[in-house]
Amino acid sequence: MTPILRGAAIALSSLTIAFSAQAVPEVGAQAPGFTGTTTTGDNISLSDFAGQKVVLEWTNHDCPFVRKHYDSNNMQTLQQELTGDDVVWITVISSAPGKQGHVSPAEADSLTESRGAAPSYVVLDESGEIGQAYNAKTTPEMFLILPDQTLAYMGAIDSIRSARASDIPKATNYLSAAYAEVGAGQPVSMAQTTPYGCSVKYAD
Repeated sequence: MTPILRGAAIALSSLTIAFSAQAVPEVGAQAPGFTGTTTTGDNISLSDFAGQKVVLEWTNHDCPFVRKHYDSNNMQTLQQELTGDDVVWITVISSAPGKQGHVSPAEADSLTESRGAAPSYVVLDESGEIGQAYNAKTTPEMFLILPDQTLAYMGAIDSIRSARASDIPKATNYLSAAYAEVGAGQPVSMAQTTPYGCSVKYAD
C-alpha cells in the first residue's frame, strides 16, 4: 500500500471510529442531543430540559409488547408517577411513513387521549434521526437522563421478555428501579439491559 493510500485508510478508519463513538449512547456519558417536532408542531431539544430528569420512551402502538404495557395501564401509571415528580417524559415514535406504527400528529394525540397516557411530549421522528442517535432498536425501549444530561439507564422496561400483561406484576421494572436509585443518590445497579419488543420500523 502506498503512503497516500495508507494515510487515506487511516483517516477513514479514524472517521469511522469517531462516528461509531458518537452513534452509540453510553451509560454515564452525555446523552445524545436532539431536536424533534412534537405533535403540536413545536420543536423541542434535549438541552431545553437541562436541570430536569428526562425519560425517553420509544413506542409503536401496533406492537403487542407496547400494548402489553398500555392495555394494562402500566405505562400510563409510570408516566403519571414520574411526570408528577417533575420528570419530563418524551414519547418518541420513529416509525417511518408506510411502516407499522406510523401516525399523524392528530392520530398520535388521539392515541394519547384514548389510552389515558400522560407523556410530557410526543415526538414524531419519521426520519429516524433521533432513534438512530440513541441506537433504539425496539418498542418499547427506555432511557433515563439525569439533570446534567448524562445517561443513567438504557434498555428494557422490565425483566420479563413477553407480551403477556399477566407477567407485569412478577417482573422487575428496570426504569422504576433506576429512578428510585437515582433519587436515593445511589448508583444504578442495572444501568443497561437488553431491550425486548418489536423492532423499530425505520425507513428502508
